[in-house]
Amino acid sequence: MNEQKKKNNFVRQAGILAASGMIVKVISLIYRSPLRSIIGLEGNGYYSTAINIYTIILLISSYSIPSALSKLIAQKLAFKEYRNAQRVFQCALIYVLIVGGVASVFTFAAAPFLMRTSANSVVALRVLAPTIFFSGLLGVLRGYFQAYGSMLHTSLSQILEQILNAAVSIGAAYLLIGMVTDRDATTQAIYGSAGSALGTGAGVVIALLFMFGMYMLNRGMINRRAEHDKTGKEDSYGEIFKLIFTIVTPFILSTFIYNCSTVVNMEIYYGVMIQYKKMDSVAAHIDYGIFATQAVSMINIPIAIASAMSSATIPGVSTSYVRKEYKKTKQQVSKAIRMTMLIAIPASVGLLLLAKPVMYFIFPQKDSLEQASGLLAALAVTVILYCLSTLTNAVLQGIGKVNTPVIHSVIALVIQVAGLIAMLWYTDLNLYALVGANIIYSLVMCILNQISVRKHLGYKQELVKTFVIPFISSILMGAVAYGVYYGIYKFLPVSRVALVAAIGVGAIIYFALILLLGGVNERELRSFPKGAMLVHIAKKVHLLR
Repeated sequence: MNEQKKKNNFVRQAGILAASGMIVKVISLIYRSPLRSIIGLEGNGYYSTAINIYTIILLISSYSIPSALSKLIAQKLAFKEYRNAQRVFQCALIYVLIVGGVASVFTFAAAPFLMRTSANSVVALRVLAPTIFFSGLLGVLRGYFQAYGSMLHTSLSQILEQILNAAVSIGAAYLLIGMVTDRDATTQAIYGSAGSALGTGAGVVIALLFMFGMYMLNRGMINRRAEHDKTGKEDSYGEIFKLIFTIVTPFILSTFIYNCSTVVNMEIYYGVMIQYKKMDSVAAHIDYGIFATQAVSMINIPIAIASAMSSATIPGVSTSYVRKEYKKTKQQVSKAIRMTMLIAIPASVGLLLLAKPVMYFIFPQKDSLEQASGLLAALAVTVILYCLSTLTNAVLQGIGKVNTPVIHSVIALVIQVAGLIAMLWYTDLNLYALVGANIIYSLVMCILNQISVRKHLGYKQELVKTFVIPFISSILMGAVAYGVYYGIYKFLPVSRVALVAAIGVGAIIYFALILLLGGVNERELRSFPKGAMLVHIAKKVHLLR
């Protein structure tokens, strides 16, 4: 019974993170539309360029801290070394204070060099620079609570962060543009992108204050645990710093290389299109902004589920693996992948078939609708690929193979760069070459990670319930949803109403098919968030006996 509770708790915590991740991405999409109307396509392009460089520096300095820290502390907690767990936390704080501070100063000072292909993005990047420092502190606090198996604090902080980000981004962009209404369109776009960047920083600061408050509320219990530590083990601070560097560095390298493909793609795209194909710089930034902040943003909603599942998976996988409970480790991996695919596969099919109405729902601006919709449909398959590769990255890190994803990322990056250059140079695919590069990268990562998980963990992926049944159910769901949308739209030409109806009917069809085809049984359904309610509904309509 205790073991079943632990399994259910793992799914519940992952569900909490996944739900918050979805909410965060939805908020992000909702505010992006009015923000884009304020700062325009040009300002959108400058912001997209700055945020990509900011993200890479954040990845190097502190982004991987939550995952690495949760792994380290989870290992200490597995052996009830509460005093050492607290020391790891303290050392991690010192680490990010130094590294995050240096990274922030470097970003501000080196912004003109970093933005040499996009000088108009320098202001936005400098506004983002202090956020790197605060993000590091926030990451330590989130990783700390994740190690204790509590994802609620992280989830609430993420939602708070995005709400304030949205409010400040829109408000600051509007006010800053209002200050330069007598200037040219490009100057207004620069100021608008800076306002959007200001919102990112404000969101991180409010989330940091919330997490610090939660830590202070729990400090008494944490200190009592450390005081009653009966293991007698007390690692020196030197040993802990060495351990942090040993674990954090591969996490950083893996995450950096895994995500730096975005910046590499951007730089190659600007280089080829502007310098060699002589495309107008403003037009290139506008096009890239449509790709990054509209098409890719939509794709990131279901991918957020895999990121949440990864965060929830690492502590549990790390704990069971270090205890040599290999069967339990494989069960955790299997459950995480199955849960992720149950959502990723139908999301991919839905985005492919209903790309235009989905895009119009969030970004109704007609000047970019056709282009953004086509890119979204082409990117749909990457939802499945990125979800799988993100999750298997976390599994490999959780079992101590932290260098393996680094090697895989390098291989995938090299293959992707070669493919992107060839597509841009020899074809007229333009933005669709970026789509092709994303597909190549995520596919190579999936294949290499899967081979390594099988090799190091002896894990063999179950295919029928994980992939085949969800895929068949998704195709049938997609066909029905497509018919419902265009059927309603023909008689009631209101796209948003037709889309909501199509999604609702599609979700019901998918839920029914998954149960009827045996993709999920009653025990598994009960372990899902709100599982008891789902079982009750399924039995009520005779989908379960």
